[in-house]
Amino acid sequence: MKKFLKIISVIVAIIIAYCVIAMLFFDSKCHNEQSIVINAPKEKVWQNVNSMKAFNAWNPWMKMDPNLTVTYRGNSGEVGDGYHWKGNDDVGEGEQEITAIVPNEKVATKMHFIKPMDDNATSDLLLATEGSGTKVTWNIDYEIETVFKPMIPMMTWQMNKSFSEGLGKLKALSEK
Repeated sequence: MKKFLKIISVIVAIIIAYCVIAMLFFDSKCHNEQSIVINAPKEKVWQNVNSMKAFNAWNPWMKMDPNLTVTYRGNSGEVGDGYHWKGNDDVGEGEQEITAIVPNEKVATKMHFIKPMDDNATSDLLLATEGSGTKVTWNIDYEIETVFKPMIPMMTWQMNKSFSEGLGKLKALSEK
């Protein structure tokens, strides 16, 4: 029993040390980015990223709640095009809106997460010609509170998983 308690004590000490180090040394500004090459011209890929409705056709978070409610606003494919979502605990509640568009090259958005935490982020979809295809880069930038910094590796892993899934869907949709 003493050996078991010593092992548990060491594990707890390691976890506490990791959390303290993370809170002190991890940057509060986070950036995730992933790219994929799609075998389709930019103009065809653009049709699948240039509006919030088009984005949500392959957005990996849309499938996480079958009862998700989405309300669109603004003019589709223009600055101000946006939507409000409300769903279960997996997707929460929030808003996303297009803030800048460069046709066939870039869609910039801002996000406001309402639940479970009030937070903000920015995200870009960037298109570039690569050979006979299109390289799509999807990124997100956000800040994290100090107390949540120990969760950064898990959040990065989850974000990369979601980006891979979404970009894979975009690739399949664009290559049809």
